[in-house]
Amino acid sequence: MRSKRAKVRAGVSMAATLPMLAGALALGIPAAHAADNTGRDTLAGTRPAWATAKADKGATADASQVTARVYLAGRDAAGLAAYAKAVSDPTAAAYGKYLSAQQTQDRFGATKAQVAAVKAWLTSAGLKVTGVTPHYLTVSGDVAAAEKAFGTQLHNYAKGSKTYRAPAKTASAPDSLGGAVLTVTGLDNAPHVARHADQLPAPAAVFKNAGPFSSYYGSNPASTLPNAYGGKIPYAVQGYTGKQLRAAYGAGGYTGKGVRVAITDAYASPTIAYDAATYAKKHGDAAYATGQLRQVLPKKYTNTEACDASGWYGEETLDVEAVHAVAPAANITYVGAASCGDDDLLDSLGKVVDKHLADIVTNSWGDIEANQTPDLAAAYDQVFQLGAVEGIGFYFSSGDNGDEVANTGTKQVDTPANSAWVTAVGGTSLAVGKGDKYLWETGWGTEKATLSADGKSWTDFPGAFTSGAGGGTSKTVAEPFYQKGVVPNALATANSAAGNRVVPDIAAIADPNTGFKVGQTQTFPDGSQQYSEYRLGGTSLASPVIAAVQALAQQARGGRAIGFANPSIYAKYGTKAYHDVTDNPTGSGLAVARVDYANSYDASEGLLTSVRTLGADSSLKAVKGYDDVTGVGTPGGGYVESYRRR
Repeated sequence: MRSKRAKVRAGVSMAATLPMLAGALALGIPAAHAADNTGRDTLAGTRPAWATAKADKGATADASQVTARVYLAGRDAAGLAAYAKAVSDPTAAAYGKYLSAQQTQDRFGATKAQVAAVKAWLTSAGLKVTGVTPHYLTVSGDVAAAEKAFGTQLHNYAKGSKTYRAPAKTASAPDSLGGAVLTVTGLDNAPHVARHADQLPAPAAVFKNAGPFSSYYGSNPASTLPNAYGGKIPYAVQGYTGKQLRAAYGAGGYTGKGVRVAITDAYASPTIAYDAATYAKKHGDAAYATGQLRQVLPKKYTNTEACDASGWYGEETLDVEAVHAVAPAANITYVGAASCGDDDLLDSLGKVVDKHLADIVTNSWGDIEANQTPDLAAAYDQVFQLGAVEGIGFYFSSGDNGDEVANTGTKQVDTPANSAWVTAVGGTSLAVGKGDKYLWETGWGTEKATLSADGKSWTDFPGAFTSGAGGGTSKTVAEPFYQKGVVPNALATANSAAGNRVVPDIAAIADPNTGFKVGQTQTFPDGSQQYSEYRLGGTSLASPVIAAVQALAQQARGGRAIGFANPSIYAKYGTKAYHDVTDNPTGSGLAVARVDYANSYDASEGLLTSVRTLGADSSLKAVKGYDDVTGVGTPGGGYVESYRRR
């Protein structure tokens, strides 16, 4: 579940909506900027929606300091989007004709002349260029210089209970630059950070599951607890292992051999090598070969307190162990960001693309769509498009708060999962039976009721919604070509008659009540650091599981990269490649009994007993066919094999 420990973008006005981003994927052209009649090129989306006249608190002091990133559009932004689409579309002649990282930079990256021109413009306005990368220039200076450079005024605006700086009108660049500037970020100084998506405690506080447990779904009925849905319910599983997940999702004899998977999160667990090796040994997974697991880390970390750095350790642990459990021979590269901020997370994604560190990238972090500004969306999409051209596919968890109404008061999807250039991974409750037999899945959505004081009934059964797979219809991203004809019109047009992106695309196990067993070094009450194991879930689990299944599929394909997978995923819709997941697969209500330690680690302060109803995801419903909880479904027995034919 997306942890509340990590700071989210503060004070967002949930009533605000972002301007529609043009359907770059459908049309093959980006819309980051547009010329006006003043000799300036407007940089769309650089004035945030919350910077309203009503919230305006006056001009920012000229001497105040600004740090910004000026992203470069490259020499052929329209061509980049068009080529990214063509190499990803199984029906296109260019399908699979990927470029190397160097070829991509040579064909679509910014020229030396463009960089020099942008640098000259910025310095002439009085800004200092502090860094240059293939994708952006970092600049710093006072407000007066920033206003001169970007043709806007910077004002202070009330945003929730706080006040932040933002442009009073959309920023712009000289049109003499010929569209060399994609966008600029940092003119507004509201927090832009991501949350990680797990149900882990921080390593500083140990977490353990109490029993009783089921070893597989239904193996241990809760015979002494009250009935639910007309009968006895089973205790929650102790936590599925790789063997069970591989059987459920049709791994067969494939192991991911020869395939490279990258994981991006913030920071890095200091015990990941030990934890991953210990977990693999305890659960019969293949031992890691020398160099099979490696880390690419920044020189220094920032904002460790604001981002709760230690809270990200468990995210890395989950992602690494889940990928290895399902694809035990795949090479794993962990790319840690210097902080949980968008700029640093973008840098981690950029490292994967610029050095082609992997063909498959799983990302279990994000934020609500209302917090995503169009300038950042453009920067993310450029990285995703560059990756697509190289044959790199990005997978993002869809979120753990269902339609987000209970969490934010507004129905919305999560980002970057809303990007038309990534594969959004939704979540399910998974039942694996005796002999590792796949029984069924429901859309992940949980309602919780507690045991009454006398132990004879469930209080206010089925209880309140607690968590569920994120999904729904974007308000800001146009409907991509691959969803047309598959996604029901009622979903696609929920926010616009023209149609919008619907999330997710595909799904896998996510429900923590039917979750995955993970092992991590944690701090116990006596201060000791010990390895321990527990069950967890969230779409934070679903994303690495799908990434691992894609590694198996790439191996089945003879090692040829799948790249941006959505066109292929939707092309298989309605076939035996998928389990078509619904909320009611057995015809009656489904639930499990769960017993937790009151203090999270032992029985000294008592036990908490509850019933968890499955398949109850806020307003979202898993139905026959495509839905906004599980997308096209989950990988079935024929999914991996289906890639052998291309």
